[in-house]
Amino acid sequence: MHSRKKTQSYGVNERHQVVWLIVLAFLMFVSIVFPLFQLFRKAFIDSKTLEVGFSNFITYFQTPSLSHSIINTLNISLWTTVISVILAFIFAYAMARTGIAAKPLFRYIAMLPLFTPTMMHGIGLTYLFGNQGLFTTGFFGWLPFSFDIHLYGPVGIIISEVIYTFPQAFLILSISLAVTDYRMYEAAETMGVGKISQFFNITLPSVKFGIISTCFVCFTLSFTDFGAPKVVGGQYNVLATDIFKQVIGQQNMSMGAVVGMILIVPSICSFIVDRIISRKQQGTFTAKSTVYVIRKSRMRDFWLTLYCSLISGCIVLLFVAVGFASMVTIWPYNLTLSFDHYRFYNAAGAGLSPFFNSVTMSFYTAIIGTAVIFFIAYMTEKIRLFAPLRQLLYFLAMIPLALPGIVIGLAFIFFFNLPNNPLHFMYNTMTILVLANIVHFFSVNFLSATTALKQLDKEMEQAADSMNVSFYRTFFRVTVPMCMPAITGMMVYLFVNSMVTVSALVFLYGADLKPASVAIVNMEDAGDVAEAAAMSMLILLVNLGVKGGYEGLVALITKHRSKRSDKLRIKASSLNSIKKSVGVDAHV
Repeated sequence: MHSRKKTQSYGVNERHQVVWLIVLAFLMFVSIVFPLFQLFRKAFIDSKTLEVGFSNFITYFQTPSLSHSIINTLNISLWTTVISVILAFIFAYAMARTGIAAKPLFRYIAMLPLFTPTMMHGIGLTYLFGNQGLFTTGFFGWLPFSFDIHLYGPVGIIISEVIYTFPQAFLILSISLAVTDYRMYEAAETMGVGKISQFFNITLPSVKFGIISTCFVCFTLSFTDFGAPKVVGGQYNVLATDIFKQVIGQQNMSMGAVVGMILIVPSICSFIVDRIISRKQQGTFTAKSTVYVIRKSRMRDFWLTLYCSLISGCIVLLFVAVGFASMVTIWPYNLTLSFDHYRFYNAAGAGLSPFFNSVTMSFYTAIIGTAVIFFIAYMTEKIRLFAPLRQLLYFLAMIPLALPGIVIGLAFIFFFNLPNNPLHFMYNTMTILVLANIVHFFSVNFLSATTALKQLDKEMEQAADSMNVSFYRTFFRVTVPMCMPAITGMMVYLFVNSMVTVSALVFLYGADLKPASVAIVNMEDAGDVAEAAAMSMLILLVNLGVKGGYEGLVALITKHRSKRSDKLRIKASSLNSIKKSVGVDAHV
């Protein structure tokens, strides 16, 4: 009787699991596969003859003004990659391999560009090196010299993209430099190998995969970015701005789809290379490896401290310039400080509503996105049955990693704006903005969730099944509490990135649902640069507040757990002492 009841319970769990897998796969198809299919359809089907072929691509490459954008984009991306990787490598090396002071401060400053839209970098450069910039005018004539870098064009775009990609490159290279086996350096020193030779023969080869991965990440990010070229690009066209002009300016959806297809190519290449590199990197740091030991060197630490101070100073200067300009009455004629620009009275006619729209959108994205992504990761990682369905779900979860945000937005237009689509009601609503953000940042959070789930003991689910416990109860009572640090980290990641992204939303917002990042673009177009700077500062402050609150909460929980562990150890020690004394007394 008991065995029959147990078999029936197993059947219920299995049925629920397969239903959830089917539902989740269907949702992934609706939000990823179907929109991409419509993008491909627009690109490969001639809108006039309805024939399938490459006529749209031929038209694109035969139009000099359009095809030249590819060369411009490649030029920008290559220069950005070289400069960003070199700067980030030296910075990461200083953090990981030297004894310089103020490392936490340097790290926090290096991460600042992650908390702002890329348009803010361009706005900051405008106030520093634009036609009325501080350095261009010699601090408004206070200095006997000026410094003009011809900002509007490739120079401005490259500088903006370097600022944008530098934190990403720094993070990847920091991880690579942190896992080098110190035994190789000890052997080299025993053999009398010099420091320079060690660097070229040990350090660089040991981090080569990290460098390659960083190069592809920087190239892809700069290749697909929309914000920086929009602000400081001038007449220098790139692919991302071409999409905007074709779709918004000329309503030429087919050409927009063609450019979107071209933008996917480097992202797919980057994804493939990253997968190959991840497999080759496994096992490079084993249990026998030893952690790198930092040795004192005053000369090295002095020069690298100077370098990190210079890089950090440039980043801080950019943000200070934006903050100062957002409070100046009329730049550069009336430098009286006020908060009038933060009221957004006449800024593109939107007021503060875009800011609150972004906060609301980011909040929903963080809550709903974290719940959906973590549950999908749980179903693919912890459910041991229905392997084909789980593999399909994992494959679908990886697709967004190869999709630029602007391509996701374009694909959503083609799919959700179809009149005969039952989901057409979502278009121009908060729902589609939230969905676009979830899809845009899906893969990174999915990988974070699966990493956290892999660290849990696999026998917990087996034990729950053997005790006839529903997998829902195991999920909510065991898995979620144990993965709470990863879950809260995912929520912060989704919130911050939803606040700063513009590429995935620039085609999707409704008239009354304009996000703050899109409002910055519109303000800059309308000449309301001070208001755009103010909106950028609001986004920065909110993101820093969310990130700071998260880190403070984590520190508080860690401190509480540490105190609790200490109390438990004291109690255990006291009990052991009592047991020993009792044992002695009894013996006597």
